[in-house]
Amino acid sequence: MPISTDHIRTTLNGYLGVHPEDKPDLIPVLDLLETDADIASRKEFRAHATAGAILVGPDSRILHIRHLALDTWLLPGGHLEPEDDTLQTAALRELCEETGISSESVVSVRADPIDIDVHPIPANTAKGEPDHHHVDFRFLFRTEAADISALQTEEVTDSVWLPVDALTSRKLGRKVSRALR
Repeated sequence: MPISTDHIRTTLNGYLGVHPEDKPDLIPVLDLLETDADIASRKEFRAHATAGAILVGPDSRILHIRHLALDTWLLPGGHLEPEDDTLQTAALRELCEETGISSESVVSVRADPIDIDVHPIPANTAKGEPDHHHVDFRFLFRTEAADISALQTEEVTDSVWLPVDALTSRKLGRKVSRALR
């Protein structure tokens, strides 16, 4: 069963229960959820949900991928698919698809997102998509032996393991560091 608006709302409210300091950044998402918007659909261009994975290796470094279209280093993740039943399973699916890492070699650190990031996405005329925002629900995973065997070359050009302090968001870096203690 596809991810529902109720699941997204419940996940967001649970996150805010742990991270109330993030509410000002998430008010536009809360407001959108009060409308008939289906933010699980990538066709909702006011903003839509995506799922991201923060994968920590045995040496406490974080997996980054080089995104083809944006030509930048990012955390694995992407759009929700109809077969996804939770945001966390969507994050794991995206991680495995983009890197070839086996889901059996990955363990969830916690069931709730470690971070929710809202960021702008530029228009993509080839796909008929205007400027819009992604509401990225980021989940923390660990691995002891991740074999990056097959990058999804339609979207990913490279991968690298970087220290926590290389995360572009200091706030996210602090959250990950705390969770790993």
